[in-house]
Amino acid sequence: MLFRKGFALGAGLSLAGFAHAQSSGGAAVAAVSGTPAVWWIAPAGALLALAMAALFYKMMMRANPGSARMVEIAGYVREGAMAYLRQQYSRVGLVFAILVAVFAALALLGVQNPFVPVAFLTGGFFSGLCGFLGMKTATAASSRTAQGASESLNRGLQVAFRSGAVMGLVVVGFGLLDISLWYWLLDRLVYTAEHMQNGFGHIWRDIWLVHPGMDPAGKLVEITTTMLTFGMGASTQALFARVGGGIYTKAADVGADLVGKVESGIPEDDPRNPATIADNVGDNVGDVAGMGADLYESYCGAILSTAALGACLPATSALTGVDAVIAPMIIAGIGIVLSVAGIFAVRCNDDKASMMVLLKA
Repeated sequence: MLFRKGFALGAGLSLAGFAHAQSSGGAAVAAVSGTPAVWWIAPAGALLALAMAALFYKMMMRANPGSARMVEIAGYVREGAMAYLRQQYSRVGLVFAILVAVFAALALLGVQNPFVPVAFLTGGFFSGLCGFLGMKTATAASSRTAQGASESLNRGLQVAFRSGAVMGLVVVGFGLLDISLWYWLLDRLVYTAEHMQNGFGHIWRDIWLVHPGMDPAGKLVEITTTMLTFGMGASTQALFARVGGGIYTKAADVGADLVGKVESGIPEDDPRNPATIADNVGDNVGDVAGMGADLYESYCGAILSTAALGACLPATSALTGVDAVIAPMIIAGIGIVLSVAGIFAVRCNDDKASMMVLLKA
């Protein structure tokens, strides 16, 4: 995984520099036309995902949190998880500050597109935000899920499944919304016909946000290359969240087992073992915050890489470059609508409480 993310980061930065240098030379891509109205399915789907995530979160918070003892133990886990996130994000923030400074310097030298530092930073920010919101939801849902399961199988399933859906919807909502906003910003406000003809934003010596006389055929290449940098920011955040969270998770797990089962002879995850709290914190850190950031990176990377390939369609293709670029965004928006409908369809029969019933749900 380290090799994959490192390779993707290096290759993406090389592509960004190459495309920025070559865009004014006229790439063999399809001519640029106006964005079709069907593109609005993408941002609409993203907003729907965020709205449903907020709804499911409120529904989870209204559920019974359980007994005072359950609330107390869940509070310890939540406090430890948030303490870890504060420490991790403060360190990762320093790394992002250094990388953004490097990219800004490269932009001033004309090696990179001037939008690269901002796109990289927004990708990392939203990736970290998804991890934080997922952690906040998971730690609040734990005691409520246990209480719901004590009432009925379906009640426990509904609390757990819809709480988990919050994380999934936040990931796809923020990911698709940010991709859509970047595309709209670059397509409608930056790479306009007037700006490509006369130039836009002279910022340093011969450095322009949009070079004068840019070939319109290179517009989609510039847009998708800049958006790929957003994906690399998300990938960098996911790298630290996944690896750092995994190390903490395994250290806490092994430590709790050694102290509890080996030395004291008490069962695993017994509340009498203080290390159990750290073990549960580790589960949230690795399986919620870390995996959420990783999913965000993978989701955005899948959309952005497909859009970049679409921008490179030859002019002789029956499908225009614009259609190929926005197609993955539209498909993702439709997928969100269908996923939300599927969430409401998940339920189980309380008459037969078994694992088979849960699997059929």
